[in-house]
Amino acid sequence: QPFKVLATETITGKALEADIYNAIPTEKVDGTCCYVTAYEGQPYLWARLDRKPNKEAEKRFKRFLYSLEDCKEFVWNVEEDFKPVPDTWIPAKDIEFSNGNPLPDENGHMPGWVPVEKNSKQYCWHSSVVNYEAEVALVLKHHADPGLLEISPVPLSEILEQTLELIGTNINANPYGLGSKKQPVHLLVPHGAFEIKNPPALKQNDILSWFEGCSEGKVEGIVWHCHDGCLIKLHRHHLGLRWPLAETYLNSQPVVIAFNRTKYDCDFEPKSLFHHFSKLDGQRFDRLQDIKFD
Repeated sequence: QPFKVLATETITGKALEADIYNAIPTEKVDGTCCYVTAYEGQPYLWARLDRKPNKEAEKRFKRFLYSLEDCKEFVWNVEEDFKPVPDTWIPAKDIEFSNGNPLPDENGHMPGWVPVEKNSKQYCWHSSVVNYEAEVALVLKHHADPGLLEISPVPLSEILEQTLELIGTNINANPYGLGSKKQPVHLLVPHGAFEIKNPPALKQNDILSWFEGCSEGKVEGIVWHCHDGCLIKLHRHHLGLRWPLAETYLNSQPVVIAFNRTKYDCDFEPKSLFHHFSKLDGQRFDRLQDIKFD
């Protein structure tokens, strides 16, 4: 994009309308967005795939952006301006439609999803965190004990219609230090799973101090979950701060593996993450990044 987004000291009208002062602040986790919904009658994990303009349409769009013709609105030819997507592609829920066609957002993209097939090469890291025979996903979440994380298989039916973040060894340069090249580790984190217990006041200086001055602030950003469903996001980059960090709040927390294998009526493949984690059932690690299968 031909611009840099920076936060100001003013709270936007959109955030005020959504009642951000009474919203729930959560950690913005650095990964790639996923979605769980039905595919061919079964709960499935879907990978994010934005439909983007082809070269000619993108050139036209960029010329329009640089021309600063604010009085005009860019007109897309939805049927001809965009690259093809798989037949299984579905648009994101909040996308707008015109004459039955999905419309691009302000960046010229159509956010959407494709199902992650078993043993998919293109989405192999997505595929590694789901088992469709057992209908479960590998999820990182809070344990019942305060200050402790938990990795466990969660039925896909329990996270149906939810969005999650896939994190791990081969995602976004692995800011949480998970796994290794020899033994990659990937996990799903439900959006909003990690509520910020001691959030800063909604003032720029307070937020800056929080990001820079406390362990809980060693996160990629904050996402405020408003009661009307609106999400307000703030990234460290919006305040001119560095990311990733050598030590993050997430990778420094203790974690326990909770994997009751007797619940699942299937044999997990010996090289799969499910098999490796099942062998660690009940084990606790001082830090998330300390998990080793050897």
